[in-house]
Amino acid sequence: MKLERRKACPFYRVRIKIRTTEALQSTTGDQMTRLQEVNANLVIATIEARKLAEEVQKAQVALDHLAHHDTLTGLPNRILLYDRLVQAIALAQRSGKQFAVLFMDLDGFKHINDSLGHGVGDQLLQSVGKRLSGCVRQSDSICRHGGDEFVALLIDIDHPEDAALAVRKILTAIALPHHIDQQDLHISASIGISVYPDDGMDAETLIKHADTAMYHAKDKGRKTYAFFEQEMTERAIARQSTEASLRLALERHEFVLHYQPQIDLYSGAIVGVEALVRWQHPQRGLIAPGDFVPIAEDSGLILPLGRWVLREACRQAQAWQDMGLPAVSIAVNTSALEFRAKDFLVNLREILEQTRLSPRYLALELTESVLMSDANTTDTVLRELSAMGIHLAVDDFGTGYSSLSYLRRFPVDTLKIDSSFVNGMTHNADDASLVSAMISMGKSLKQRLIAEGVETAEQAAFLLEQQCDEGQGFFFARPMTAAACTPLLRSGFAVKPSRH
Repeated sequence: MKLERRKACPFYRVRIKIRTTEALQSTTGDQMTRLQEVNANLVIATIEARKLAEEVQKAQVALDHLAHHDTLTGLPNRILLYDRLVQAIALAQRSGKQFAVLFMDLDGFKHINDSLGHGVGDQLLQSVGKRLSGCVRQSDSICRHGGDEFVALLIDIDHPEDAALAVRKILTAIALPHHIDQQDLHISASIGISVYPDDGMDAETLIKHADTAMYHAKDKGRKTYAFFEQEMTERAIARQSTEASLRLALERHEFVLHYQPQIDLYSGAIVGVEALVRWQHPQRGLIAPGDFVPIAEDSGLILPLGRWVLREACRQAQAWQDMGLPAVSIAVNTSALEFRAKDFLVNLREILEQTRLSPRYLALELTESVLMSDANTTDTVLRELSAMGIHLAVDDFGTGYSSLSYLRRFPVDTLKIDSSFVNGMTHNADDASLVSAMISMGKSLKQRLIAEGVETAEQAAFLLEQQCDEGQGFFFARPMTAAACTPLLRSGFAVKPSRH
């Protein structure tokens, strides 16, 4: 038995050895597989980590760009503007050079945005941004400050006139038609200029003073520019005070209407009156429209003010008729903001219904710029007004667009010759020729002609000789209260009938 066991032992040892080796080999293979898997996972993780790091870096760059650029136009925003201004100030201090800050505001942008929609308004802002970028050097900056306001930083200028040259280039570029949504839109800009170091030693002051100068440019008639002057600060403070008071004036019923007769030049009869708004300020007394209407337009207050004027004028016209006075048309100026308002026609119909005034006794006066800012929409609204029986007049005729094709396209029935031509026509041959040409053109188009600003008998005689239909001005009657106008309307005449 012992021998058998001894003989069996080697055999068993061999089998055990073989099994152990197989186990070792099997174990090593599993480990290798696991090592390979781990290594592969590490490679993948490393690649993914690198991709993630790159994505994080890209996201950081994108976030940094978003934080410093306007999302609509892609231009630097006010945060980046201030950073660049600080850098420009530091550089100018070291080099002793000047630089300029331009503050730009688009004239009438709110009207376009409200009437055509924010989509069209956004495209217009993008178009303006591209044109501004094309007007300056690579070293300069164009920033969108907010809304329809842009700021330009012109680095390293030798003289302030260098800034003026750039501004004139910008004004020309912006004024060219912007083709948006299958239509040509026209817009202009008012620009204020401040120069370092004369107009400010820090970024905030330079922007503030350029903004102040911009408002002065608007007061000069828009579509232009102005350099900052120290006395503008006082005017800016007065402007802010006026705007604040305007917001309360409607609530306090401080506005009144005055009425100026429109006269038939052949008979001297009153054929209409124009309603003119005045502000009866509790401290400053009676304020003329030129001192507050532009501020009302810029602040958006012209919309509620204009609606009040229209309602009060229609109410008074009907009140005169109810008194048994001869019925005459009443003319009301309509601002661009009112005309472009989506509820303009609805509001107008409500006013006529509430005041009981027949539409044929209402004349709406619009400037050429209002008519041409969006010809397609204008045509639709004007035709609806004409279908209602309302008369349509072009105010300040001759001072706006050089193209007169709109006179044949739009249902306009009255042209009001601007007082600037009337004032000079008796002593300036060019003005006389222009007035004569306007009258002839109006006659050929079968339109009614009213000359504004008639102040002398000589002017009235010249207009009559040229066969102008009507006149309006101090020679016939000054604007007056409704009570003062009532006796004139009762008599029917403001001046003695002409012998011609």
